[in-house]
Amino acid sequence: TCTEAGSITVTCSRCDYKTVTEIPALGHDYVNGVCQLCGDKEVIEGFFEDVLPGTFCFDAVKWAVDNKVTNGVKDGIFAPSNTVTRGQIVTFLWRAAGCPEAENTAVEFSDVKDTAFYAKAVAWAVEEGITKGVGNGKFAPESVCTRGQIVTFLWRFMGEPEATKDVEFTDVVPGAFYANAVAWAVEAGVTTGIT
Repeated sequence: TCTEAGSITVTCSRCDYKTVTEIPALGHDYVNGVCQLCGDKEVIEGFFEDVLPGTFCFDAVKWAVDNKVTNGVKDGIFAPSNTVTRGQIVTFLWRAAGCPEAENTAVEFSDVKDTAFYAKAVAWAVEEGITKGVGNGKFAPESVCTRGQIVTFLWRFMGEPEATKDVEFTDVVPGAFYANAVAWAVEAGVTTGIT
């Protein structure tokens, strides 16, 4: 098998003499975190059991853990297919920046309590121009963050760099709040879209 050695025994049909040849364990043949021989999942000790080596997000999640951007949703679970909230994505960016303190720590949004885990991150993101909220004095921290919102947060985090050409996705309307961010993200290799 992949983990246990085996042997072959050959017996002479004339004299019953036997020879035994040891066969070493095959070893796992992992592709995208799953052994092609036995189906075993490659798990890295102390890492998330739901993020396998070779999967599209493995390197990014490993970087995020190594840089203290995330520690998952609970012990051993990252939940790569879950959606992310606006409060979570701003917290990820804040941690990636080294958890800087905002000069003005007073939270501007009526739906962001100063005791919330994302409160300092939101205050910093407002100060840095990364977010302006959703209007009417609200940030909507528990709302699902759309792809357009996430790429805009990233673009603003990077200083709103200019793209050299317009975006070519049929579902990105010129003039949309995220259009410049998407164009930058394509040029920077952050995204290739979904199809």
